[in-house]
Amino acid sequence: MTGKHGFTLMSFALAVALFAAPPARAAEKPIKIAQVVGVTGPFEVYAKQSITGFKMGLEYATRGTMRVLGRPIEVIVKDTQLKPDLGKQRLAEAFKDDGVDLAVGGVSSAVALAMLPVAAEFKKVLVVEPAVADSITGKAWNRYVFRTGRNSSQEAIANAVALARPGVFIATLAQDYAYGRDGVAAYKEAAEAKGAKVVHEEYVPLKTADFTAPAQRIIKALSRVKGDKYLFVIWAGKGNPLGKLRAMKLEEKHGIKLTAGGNILAALKLYKPLEGMEGATYYYYDIPKNEANRWLVEEHRKRFNRPPDFFTCGGMSAAIAVVKAIETAGSTNTEALITAMEGMHFSTPKGEMVFRKEDHQALQSMYHFRIKNDPDLPWAVPVLVRELTWQDLDVPIRNR
Repeated sequence: MTGKHGFTLMSFALAVALFAAPPARAAEKPIKIAQVVGVTGPFEVYAKQSITGFKMGLEYATRGTMRVLGRPIEVIVKDTQLKPDLGKQRLAEAFKDDGVDLAVGGVSSAVALAMLPVAAEFKKVLVVEPAVADSITGKAWNRYVFRTGRNSSQEAIANAVALARPGVFIATLAQDYAYGRDGVAAYKEAAEAKGAKVVHEEYVPLKTADFTAPAQRIIKALSRVKGDKYLFVIWAGKGNPLGKLRAMKLEEKHGIKLTAGGNILAALKLYKPLEGMEGATYYYYDIPKNEANRWLVEEHRKRFNRPPDFFTCGGMSAAIAVVKAIETAGSTNTEALITAMEGMHFSTPKGEMVFRKEDHQALQSMYHFRIKNDPDLPWAVPVLVRELTWQDLDVPIRNR
């Protein structure tokens, strides 16, 4: 049609097209995710692994597109420097100034605990990874908090299940902060439920390097009992208490065997002299047999010429959970995300995880291991004794 009427119809069509354009552009608005972690400080290696794992997890979960619901994903990394007050500030900045849809972090339990009220204040989801303290999904928890990382109870219960039985007497050594104290409390509860007896607890400062005095107190306490004697060590970061305790010849002189959870590959180098030691671990790259872990191990070797580690797995698991939650919710609306995530099952490098509805803790497998030396590897190998699935572990609900 030409002339006046033709121009009018063309103008109308153009107007309709222009009016329709904003929703198309809105569909391209990025999904913003803040990763709030301690990039500098004593847990720097944990944070860097988590960042790498989260990026790889997004790639895996989106089949390489880095898009969800047709929108690109933008990750903003914020450094807490392992300071609780700075963690609160960085998370608030992410929600208020950066306009992120949800957040992931932190590395330190103290920082993560400081960040929980910020999630509630802004009514935004915070996925905790890899901080461990029970109180995060316990007494300090709120409904905006989900955790893909293991908690102290899961780690401690798995370690207790590995060794605890009637006739076993145990002393514990841990750092004096939330991770250590929560871990010992959970371990003691689980071990004594299996018939063992925890007879002594030692808590030392985070940077302790000399373990002579606590070891003497432990030896004295265990000398009073007859039976199988163990010293269970919970430790994060530097210090090498296992090596220093072994050098004291606790088993040869006093019949006290060491036991501990797994650790990152760098720390497993220090397990080399501990062949035969048993415990339970969160992850070792050669243990889980599933599609996600095969992809992670192969791709990580290709890109970095080494296998993935503890917190690489953790970061990937968090990313897979985030992508599935957004896809299931059909949006980044907080209430829709919470509804989608409560009771949600998702496949990770560790196998199936599920967010427990009551406290949003991800239930997951742990692995009973025995240390073996492989001369071709610079670290000791935690060889699988048995997988403890989330159905095997009676993890208490602690937020009531």
